[in-house]
Amino acid sequence: MKSIQTKSIMIQNLCVPCCNHCRYCLLSWDGKAVGTEWERSVKLAERYIYELKEARPDIDISFTFGYSMEHPKLKEAIQTLKRLGSPMGEFLQCDGMTMRDEDQCRDLMHMLKEEGIKSLNFTAYGLRDYHDRFAGRKGDFDLLLRMMNASYEAGIPFSTGIPITKENIQTIDELVPILKEAGNRKISLFVPHEEGRGKSLQQVRLEQQDLSILSPESLSLLNRNFYRTEFEWLSEPTPVQESNRLIIISLRADNIRNYERSDALSVVKEIETLDEAYYSAFPSFGELAKKYGDPEGSNIYRIRDLYYHYRLLFAADHTLNIYDVTDERLSGSRRY
Repeated sequence: MKSIQTKSIMIQNLCVPCCNHCRYCLLSWDGKAVGTEWERSVKLAERYIYELKEARPDIDISFTFGYSMEHPKLKEAIQTLKRLGSPMGEFLQCDGMTMRDEDQCRDLMHMLKEEGIKSLNFTAYGLRDYHDRFAGRKGDFDLLLRMMNASYEAGIPFSTGIPITKENIQTIDELVPILKEAGNRKISLFVPHEEGRGKSLQQVRLEQQDLSILSPESLSLLNRNFYRTEFEWLSEPTPVQESNRLIIISLRADNIRNYERSDALSVVKEIETLDEAYYSAFPSFGELAKKYGDPEGSNIYRIRDLYYHYRLLFAADHTLNIYDVTDERLSGSRRY
């Protein structure tokens, strides 16, 4: 097995509720935050960051929170993130925020500008009615546009991602101009993952033939180097070449006490061991592809998502009962 190197460590606290209930939520948001008290998490994160920088100065370390950015004391939270050197001190993902009118959106963006936020990102799931159904909240599409307009007025650059499926592809050519008019600096299409609640979208996964619906302008927003058909990936000699990993330390109500009693390096090594046990339980990508792959498959994936798809099939066939390091609500890892 190829040696995997830990290149970065993210300490997270999923303590902030999300106002949406998106159909493909990576974190399977169910209305109950799994994180721990904010001040307690900051104190521990500060110690861990210090210890890790001393022990492993070659590794990038960050602190973040979720499920959404709607922290009850957002200004103070941003200042804390900046103090701890977190990228979130300059960039925010603005989905699932509290409903705001135009003036409230302006006030929010002015505060973010004053606190040094340099860019924002939004997600649009389709036109108004479809977007609201997908996000699980009526009025979310209009909020999205209000936030974009306020961000543009405040001079904060922003971008938008659009998850594209068989359900919404016919609306993309109409949606993109709306987002451009709102002032987006970058718009990109992406094919949703199958993790968390993303499993529910597997039946509407995009196929090669669906792309003919898109205008050339819209099609150019989908990076076809990253998103290819199963056939295209299986035609590659070695499509999966993972050699690095991100370690996620998720501070939760059910582990915070144990983590407070431990040193950061021990926790990282514990999670690295879980990562290795998880991936050792599965055959290689090539072996999985021989069993589960469709050499003529037209479904479109990122390579990591296709690998995950095969692992799901293998786990179901063998009733694997193993700690899932890819569940980002838990402490775990991301290989890349």
